[in-house]
Amino acid sequence: RIIMNLETIAKTLQLRIHTGGERLGVEVRGGYVGDLLSDVMANSREGELWITRQTHQNVVAVASLKELAGVILVKGAEPAADTLEKAARENIPLFTTELSAFETAGRVHRMIFPREE
Repeated sequence: RIIMNLETIAKTLQLRIHTGGERLGVEVRGGYVGDLLSDVMANSREGELWITRQTHQNVVAVASLKELAGVILVKGAEPAADTLEKAARENIPLFTTELSAFETAGRVHRMIFPREE
């Protein structure tokens, strides 16, 4: 495992940063992919980067509750206005990408857990 922070992931994947820019030094310990909030609440872990298509403000509530490193909205999804406001208030790093969840997860995984050859 390589110590990876949000800034490196955001730059490498060319993510658009919406909120939480001052927290880009946060270490990302892994990732979680899911759109069902109850699943993310039950199974994600502190320090993980959440990859989802959900754009409503409850995403921020879950990310805050679980102390996730940040949230990436995929496939060109744009956060709702109230989501942006809540993410800014709670200082949750929120990113967007045109990539699919599958591609995003694969790239993040390779960055954190590169193959040892």
